[in-house]
Amino acid sequence: MAKKKKSAEGTDLVATTSAEPGAYVTLARTAEARYEVKKSVFIGSATHAETEEEARAFIDKVRREHADATHNCFAYIVRCGAAARCSDDGEPQGTAGIPILNVIKMSGATDLCVVVTRYFGGVLLGAGGLVRAYSHTARLAIEAAGIAVREYKDELTIVASYADYEKITRELPTFGAVIDNSNFTDVVTLNVCVKTDVTEHFVNRVREISAARAKVVVTGRRRG
Repeated sequence: MAKKKKSAEGTDLVATTSAEPGAYVTLARTAEARYEVKKSVFIGSATHAETEEEARAFIDKVRREHADATHNCFAYIVRCGAAARCSDDGEPQGTAGIPILNVIKMSGATDLCVVVTRYFGGVLLGAGGLVRAYSHTARLAIEAAGIAVREYKDELTIVASYADYEKITRELPTFGAVIDNSNFTDVVTLNVCVKTDVTEHFVNRVREISAARAKVVVTGRRRG
């Protein structure tokens, strides 16, 4: 479970959660959290998102649900950390989007989007107050969504004789490997999915039981 620690501004952040090789950290579910300070209401919404399109769709959904809000600020990190973006949505520069993004980074999670909605209560919070409020609400939303460790899986293509095919299929349960597709001609072609951290062992086993006759190629990687 992620622990809390203080940032330089004194705001509680979600401390980094790490994953073993072959796995990544993201959100377990979509969730919402509410925080009130000096009559302003902050609503944090967090969800798992693997692409910028998914993140934008979630942001648009929250904006429609809170069309009467003063601000809908957001941040996201997607594509396993390859793309990130944030927005202050009219708040003073650097007081909303970046604090939300920093909380996401501190969580150690990727492929997620957090939107913090603000209903202004008539009392100015000042730059420091805004940073603390947006950071705190983002943290509450991430905590409500929960942190999940998910595994990467490799996609393999195996070409084998019928005799070796029977040997290989008997080994699949040992490695948790699953056949996505199979094609039977003069040889058998299998599209197999296996956890990344056991791929090397699985490939070596296939080569061993087929006396290196079976051809094995890693063709891609997916997120579990």
